Amino acid sequence: MTVDNIVLIGFMGTGKSSCGRELAYRLQWEFIEMDKDIERMAGVSIPEIFAQQGEVHFRDLETKVCRSLAQKHHTVISAGGGVIIRPENVQILRSFAFLILLTATPEEIYQRVLYDGTEKRPLLSKPDPMREIKNLLIVREPLYRAAADVQLKTKGKSPGEIASEIIELLRKRENLTC
Repeated sequence: MTVDNIVLIGFMGTGKSSCGRELAYRLQWEFIEMDKDIERMAGVSIPEIFAQQGEVHFRDLETKVCRSLAQKHHTVISAGGGVIIRPENVQILRSFAFLILLTATPEEIYQRVLYDGTEKRPLLSKPDPMREIKNLLIVREPLYRAAADVQLKTKGKSPGEIASEIIELLRKRENLTC
């Protein structure tokens, strides 16, 4: 079985979007950011969805996007950090893609999301973002690991280095030609 689609999963700030863009470029595949699709579908930003309609509504939209992506081929998808919360989403994604978990330490995640700005990350707009990261990771890490076909550590690596690792892994695993 050859890999037809790749979904990058993991906590926010682990490099899913930057690595995904680089990987898609190298494979000459399409790149899709699930969160951007959700914003297009809703007509507002993710922070606005959370503020106006709540997390449950956001997760419903996320599931709709998962279903719509099942028709894709030769696509690298950057999944939202919480996509694995719903088992249905994992089942949908696994039905059409190879899932790669990108990981980073809580400290590295914190530095990366600070660079992005916590206003773009609704779940981190709490008084103690580092504690929130650690608490969310306690809940999500087992779900990420259970969903993933493989996992890669991103600490200290550039998007290009991670993309190279993924391509090498796929070459060995699937005899992918790129």
